[in-house]
Amino acid sequence: MSKRCFNAKIAPAALGPYSHAVIAGEFVFLSGQTGLDPATNALAPGGIEAETRQVLANIASILDEMGLAPSDVVKTTVFLRDMGDFAAMNAIYGSFFASNFPARSTVQVAALPRNGAVEIEAVALSRVTD
Repeated sequence: MSKRCFNAKIAPAALGPYSHAVIAGEFVFLSGQTGLDPATNALAPGGIEAETRQVLANIASILDEMGLAPSDVVKTTVFLRDMGDFAAMNAIYGSFFASNFPARSTVQVAALPRNGAVEIEAVALSRVTD
């Protein structure tokens, strides 16, 4: 099985030595996305709701550039700085994945890059073949 790295043109630049996504076999592993606006490279202002919308927009941009859609996502992991933000994040997340929801884990973490409120990573089924 081969591994191919992918960096999207319209997603926020990586904050370290990693790819936006890696295609391995029939799966695409998306690195965690934060609420960084790709135009400004700053966190979306407005707290958990704005950051969650931006995170999901960043994921959608990467998927779209790869010829994929949110419906191709099979698993996500949500990292929250404060579990008290769960309901607000969950409401926005639920509108992004409207049906056939992916499996999901949600955990509270001590801190996130740039003091963000939320980060989400995803695994999708690939439509790309070796």
